[in-house]
Amino acid sequence: MGSFQSMTTDPPSPQPLAPELLSPAGQWDCLHAAIENGADAVYFGLDCGFNARARASNFHIDELPEVIATLHRRHVRGYVTVNTLAFSGELPRLEVILQRIAAAGTDAILVQDFGVARLARQVCRDLPIHASTQMTLTSAETISVASRLGLQRVVLAREMSLKEIRQVCQQTTMPIEVFIHGALCVAYSGQCLTSESLGGRSANRGQCAQACRLPYDLICDDHEQDLGSMRYLLSPQDLAGYSVIPELIAAGVCSLKIEGRLKTPEYVANITAQYRAAIDQAMHQQQVTLSDAAVEQMELSFSRGFSPGWLHGCDHKQLVPGFDSAKRGVLLGKVERKTKQGIVINAARGVARGDGIGFAGGRAEGTQQGGRVYEILQNGSSVQRVSGGRVELRFGRRDLQLELLHVGQQVYKSDDPQLNRKLRKTYAKCDPHYRCRVDFELAAHTGKALQLTARAASGQTVSVTGDHLLPAARNQIATAEMLREKIGRLGGTPYQLGCFIADIQGNPMVPLQWINDLRRRTVAELESQQASRVVDRVVTRDALQSLRRELADSPQPTAPPSSPTLSVLCRHLRQVETAATVGVGRIYVDFHDVRQYPQAIQIARAAGVSLYVGSVRIQKPGEMGLLKVLRRHQPDGILCRNLAALQFCRQEGFAAVADFSLNAANELSVHWLQRHGAALVTPAYDLNREQLFELVAAVPAEWLEVVIHQHMPMFHMEHCVFCAVLSPGTNKTNCGRPCDRHEVRLRDRTGAEHPLHADVACRNTLYNALPQSAAEAVPHLIQNGLRHFRLELLEDTPENTVRLVQIYRELLAGQRDGDSVWRQLRALNRVGVTRGTLETKRNPLAIV
Repeated sequence: MGSFQSMTTDPPSPQPLAPELLSPAGQWDCLHAAIENGADAVYFGLDCGFNARARASNFHIDELPEVIATLHRRHVRGYVTVNTLAFSGELPRLEVILQRIAAAGTDAILVQDFGVARLARQVCRDLPIHASTQMTLTSAETISVASRLGLQRVVLAREMSLKEIRQVCQQTTMPIEVFIHGALCVAYSGQCLTSESLGGRSANRGQCAQACRLPYDLICDDHEQDLGSMRYLLSPQDLAGYSVIPELIAAGVCSLKIEGRLKTPEYVANITAQYRAAIDQAMHQQQVTLSDAAVEQMELSFSRGFSPGWLHGCDHKQLVPGFDSAKRGVLLGKVERKTKQGIVINAARGVARGDGIGFAGGRAEGTQQGGRVYEILQNGSSVQRVSGGRVELRFGRRDLQLELLHVGQQVYKSDDPQLNRKLRKTYAKCDPHYRCRVDFELAAHTGKALQLTARAASGQTVSVTGDHLLPAARNQIATAEMLREKIGRLGGTPYQLGCFIADIQGNPMVPLQWINDLRRRTVAELESQQASRVVDRVVTRDALQSLRRELADSPQPTAPPSSPTLSVLCRHLRQVETAATVGVGRIYVDFHDVRQYPQAIQIARAAGVSLYVGSVRIQKPGEMGLLKVLRRHQPDGILCRNLAALQFCRQEGFAAVADFSLNAANELSVHWLQRHGAALVTPAYDLNREQLFELVAAVPAEWLEVVIHQHMPMFHMEHCVFCAVLSPGTNKTNCGRPCDRHEVRLRDRTGAEHPLHADVACRNTLYNALPQSAAEAVPHLIQNGLRHFRLELLEDTPENTVRLVQIYRELLAGQRDGDSVWRQLRALNRVGVTRGTLETKRNPLAIV
């Protein structure tokens, strides 16, 4: 009679699904660092462009098949970032890139641009599409609209709290990914125009100049505030969200993402390993308790100071302390006194020769100091390293300007070569460091060949049968314990033994050579199948042509106005009163106080002018009321700045204009917004003059409304500078609303004073001090059929409003040329005027 013996190691128990750990990789060492330290998936860009990692290292597109095969061999997924805006003239080249990405077996792409998502979907319907955080999806309502692009996953904005993430997960079936660690942008991703406005480096094209990390002075009611050394008013600390992993798992988040642009392989290894351990602990113990040593190691790889970001809600003072913006590492101590060759400190932790040391701030801008420890003196003796205590740290002769240091200055350990060597060992050796769990089932029946089945955690299953029939044993009968030990010899492979089941019947004898051979063949087959796993995908070769035909065949708009029309966006009632009296085509309103909308509508209707209300740019859970209140006011339409507003207009029957914040940069995105209810679409502000002309030529010009005068909205932030600096409170529930009482400007290093405004949802926008004019492009736009133009006011007086409207009306009527408008605008504005994004050439380093 046969027997059945089994032995199980760590059997799985019912529990929530473990979230994917998603790590950054831009080159081979980073890729191997992520693999060997436990990443489930990696994301990376290609050096052919179209990704937000433009300033980082990226793989060559010819390497992509090898990259994907390497990842799949180790049961890791690979996502390619295609998460920037694409201009009309770039779409043919992008189509070819998407074809190659799909054919390489890429597991998913990340996209920002609605048009790029449409093109990718048309190129290959089997290529999964993830919405990048650059798409600025912040609610179930916005996700509902975006899901029509065929998305399989959404990366939420970093500004979402745990409560808001939980609400989104409950209100949508879309898989949700969130950032868990890394640098935080002060502006919403996809909504930052600072680099573009000031230096011609578009963040929506992966070229962020990090203006948020620069110092600013705060001017309140025309008086400079004395903030001491608190000058980095827009530089958030880094996100370290390990403590809330159990709550994110319970909320249903499917992927936890590590930020890593411009980071080293050592950083990738370190942070991936720590979060691998944290996720595993959360799954087994429903809590995460990283040791102080583990947190210190993460800080040494990169840290501007750790915080929970927005995960616990808004705490503006904690998020942006404002005293520094550079990598700092871990606090070592304070300068007690200076010596001829260094400093004396009471070290709070270990320090060794060769360690990198940095000093907090400096008494003057640009005087930050740092260097490597050349020698350590403790109790009069030179030592290699110390665990702490009072020591003298000496530096190379030219490493520091000791005269710029002062007693009491904070000292940070910013780099640890010993730690870096340890981290490099995890991915630099041939033997795999991190091993994928594999469950094995072995059938050993007398008179039959051995059969071994392996099931990887990724779902891959292979079965291999031996070459010999098993004889009956005379004295060495096979046991489950013996077979488990032989199958578990997986050294040198990327696998570790998970569960093991032995089905033994008839007292067989299993020679060692046979079982070793079967194990090797099974592992080799598992690796081979995984590496060569390519989904059978159909790649379309005429996707772009098909979408353009669809656009050409779409219903054409009603006859456009015979002459150009001018609309004006107003930001307070006096501007509305003035605009209504000068007879503009349409008035848009964007007020901090929504209680003034009924009066604005009344003023416009009395003058016979249509009035559209601007929505907020960000719509979060629980904020639909800001749109629903418009039912009572009944404006003529809504200027839609997020997808929820566009959907609201369709449902409620309001006329809709899609604003710049929806980032329409090509004809495919314009067409998509038009199909979803937008009567007019405002092109993205990232387009330069030639790119705008290309777009106008690619779509019916009647679909577009171009802004020809404005103060560029540079940063749009969840962070509130009013609260952080002018209030004892921490968020909008206790700040006392200083934004209602004070006018604030931030002065940059060039002396420009940029106005700061808060919207009805308490989000801040920093506007460029210089107005931007597209006057010189207007004649060409009119010649090519464009009829809808807009000028946007900021803090303009009624007198200036009248003059601006008059100047631009004369321009549209052909009574002025663009050059004369440009000259008069320079004379009118005390700060001058700029061509901004529509300038042909600019210095991209202007703000750096």
